[in-house]
Amino acid sequence: MKLSVLAQMLDLKPVELKALASVRDLERMASRKLPRIVSDFVAGGADGELTLQSNLSALDQIKWSPRYLRDVSERSISTDVLGKSVEVPVMLSPAGLASLVHRDGELAAAKAAESAGTVFVVSTASSYSLEEISAVTNGRLWFQVYLWKSREVVKSLVERAEKSGYEALVLTIDVPVVGKRVRDVRNGMAIPPRIRPGSVMDVLRRPRWLAHLLKGPELTFGSLTGTVDPEGHQSIASYVDQELSNSAATWDELTWLRGIWKGPLLVKGIVATEDAREAVRRGADGIIVSNHGGRQLDGCPAAIEVLPGVVEAVGDRVEVFMDGGVRCGSDVIKARALGARAVLVGRPWFWGLAVGGQEGVEKMLHIFSDEIDRSLALLGSPDFKRVDQSAFWRIEDPV
Repeated sequence: MKLSVLAQMLDLKPVELKALASVRDLERMASRKLPRIVSDFVAGGADGELTLQSNLSALDQIKWSPRYLRDVSERSISTDVLGKSVEVPVMLSPAGLASLVHRDGELAAAKAAESAGTVFVVSTASSYSLEEISAVTNGRLWFQVYLWKSREVVKSLVERAEKSGYEALVLTIDVPVVGKRVRDVRNGMAIPPRIRPGSVMDVLRRPRWLAHLLKGPELTFGSLTGTVDPEGHQSIASYVDQELSNSAATWDELTWLRGIWKGPLLVKGIVATEDAREAVRRGADGIIVSNHGGRQLDGCPAAIEVLPGVVEAVGDRVEVFMDGGVRCGSDVIKARALGARAVLVGRPWFWGLAVGGQEGVEKMLHIFSDEIDRSLALLGSPDFKRVDQSAFWRIEDPV
């Protein structure tokens, strides 16, 4: 066997980030660098993964009607988020346990977001504590929380986020229980990962990942250390289901949270227009349209499909964002055309992190920036903020 082939199999050859041209390239490279148990954890969805696929296909079905001979020599991809400018309208969505894919985890993501001039939403389930993450960046950080069964736990996290300078709070509401992620069940996904006999060779072929895991910090829920004790919980799903989710939660919990947090408050996980209206009525400052990336209830409509209805329901009272299925710059512009102020991405920043740590996440954001800029020029709409549905091709339009 040639040494070059052997090196590729063993993942010994350094990744040339310059050669990666798309988020899909990052996804493919990450799948080569990560053992299947981890790559499936990142990429997988609930049950039959219908919602996951719908998020992607619904965006693909939207077609453009480009206009030419317009002056697009001066272009802007920036937008305003909660009254402040972001240089790229792609924010990093809350996603837990980033150290699974790279030992620098959320620390690298925070630095990359700052470098790109965008927002990083830190997950309650982050592998580093919210204090450790805020200490490495001067960039914009939001903190994501669940409605735990214990209000004291939620209050403690909120107080720590305020003390650490987090700009906004993001409440995820679509986890009354944890969705059944079939890939994780089949693979026996656990924290820390348990290598089954059938997975030994798969892991050994990825020595860099194994070295990261063994040499890096203990893989745990950083912000929960000293608040709750995750020891003894083997399954991610069972841990979250028992400790983080609250199947008895009602909208009164949002009212209570609004009362203890004075900064901007956003609600993530909105699909129904009625929920969007209720969130605003209860004091939300922003809505994140999301079906949890297809990881919760399978069979939901795509995020892009419900976005226009939510935007219409809340009007200009709050800012609306979208999370779900975004894989290229054109997708970001489609969300903007349907009313989203910006988008959030989860899997793409994990793929970038897996491939190259901080530089990998920066590469991912650079790809989005370049694609958004190029698509605006080709579309004939030089200002991202001003793109609307007039840019879409409709079947009744003359050819």
